[in-house]
Amino acid sequence: MTGAPRRGTSAVSPLRPARKSKTAALPAARPARLPGFVEPELATLVSAPPDGDGWLHEIKFDGYRILCRIEKGRATLWSRNAHDWTSRFPAVAAAATKLPARDAFLDGEVAVLLPNGTTSFQALQNELSAGAHGRLVYFVFDLLHLHGQDLTRLHLEQRKRSLQHLIGAKGTGTIRYSRHVMGQGAKFFREACRRSLEGIVSKRRDSPYEPGRGRSWLKVKCLREQELVIGGFTEPQGTRVGLGALLLGVHDARGGGLTYVGKVGTGFTDDTARQLRARLDRLRAPASPFGRPPRGAAAARWVKPELVAEVAFTEWTADGRLRHPSFKGLREDKPAAQVIRERPVDRRS
Repeated sequence: MTGAPRRGTSAVSPLRPARKSKTAALPAARPARLPGFVEPELATLVSAPPDGDGWLHEIKFDGYRILCRIEKGRATLWSRNAHDWTSRFPAVAAAATKLPARDAFLDGEVAVLLPNGTTSFQALQNELSAGAHGRLVYFVFDLLHLHGQDLTRLHLEQRKRSLQHLIGAKGTGTIRYSRHVMGQGAKFFREACRRSLEGIVSKRRDSPYEPGRGRSWLKVKCLREQELVIGGFTEPQGTRVGLGALLLGVHDARGGGLTYVGKVGTGFTDDTARQLRARLDRLRAPASPFGRPPRGAAAARWVKPELVAEVAFTEWTADGRLRHPSFKGLREDKPAAQVIRERPVDRRS
């Protein structure tokens, strides 16, 4: 599939480009006050993309989910768990105030766009640590409110038409429209993986915006990644600095305690390891937070299970351990108490 979009680009794939709307028609929209916050719609992990033309497919960006509220020339950025992150991404907020909207509510992902067209969560972490914002891009994929009208009951395809009319189709700038293809999910997914993208998100074209995790939005990942709770760490050995490895776990989905799933000792820069060690030292705890402490626990340093790490790995072992994990960064947009093992579901069920 030549010419398909790379991760982070705004290019429309030649599979079947979405039609560009010349007007901002808002059928079935309801007059309403601009909301203070909207709980975001979340995608369910599946093992394969859905079939049929009832679905549209977007690139899955590797960054932070950010909701943007614009009112009277002022933009406020919200994380998915309702924390004000405007000060973290001032360039994004400034760009949002220049959109031709007196009031609006956008949904998208802030990511770092690399020269090869991919996005990288690690690069985003490094950019924020360095206080730089030059490579940040806000890829916007949904529009929930515009000019005094609630759009959440509109079909997704209608919302995206209005969104494209608002943002424009340029593939440059801080704020960019997240394009999509209609149908051909399997082919689009194969090409996304071939280009080393994180994956794709498939959405029902006729679905309203429904807060929470449902089945109207599905995600398929090329690479295995998991959010994991940090329950402890080991001391560095040899020439390493900061820490040796992080001890990781997930909460039992049925309400149990923290289950140990392995440790990660790669993916850190020296600066990252030092900064992480400083944060972990402030969370030191006298006992293990895991229901069953790992082997070699005598050498571990325990911490309160409050920090969440994003980890890439090759597979889960039969006994529930990570194989070949690599640290990508801290996820500060999700509470540790909500972290469970993410399992693909049968999209047909």
